[in-house]
Amino acid sequence: QVQLVESGGDLVQPGGSLRLSCAASGSIFRIYFMSWYRQAPGKQRELVASIDSDGSTNYADAAKGRFAISRDGAKNTAYLQMNTLKPEDTAVYYCHANIETNDGTYSSWGQGTQVTVSS
Repeated sequence: QVQLVESGGDLVQPGGSLRLSCAASGSIFRIYFMSWYRQAPGKQRELVASIDSDGSTNYADAAKGRFAISRDGAKNTAYLQMNTLKPEDTAVYYCHANIETNDGTYSSWGQGTQVTVSS
């Protein structure tokens, strides 16, 4: 009943910046928690950053100081600003959210957006 759609992935050079968006749609009453994960080829999916409904954020060590997560409650959208990108950041980035709907609370995943950092 809910859908998350990521956008903003692209091919960028090392040191560049990228801003990812995650838009939630459907019968949404409340979004409690939104996160960004990433999965590189041959590697396990890992948490990059998260933000709670009160604005509290959490970052993986690899993202601290370079990435910033934010959210726009009016648009039900989360963002991930990525700066000083490195080749190691290359991965499919997935949005995740805990969303209360008219028939329950769900853990929802987007389909992912590709980020490639290469010269």
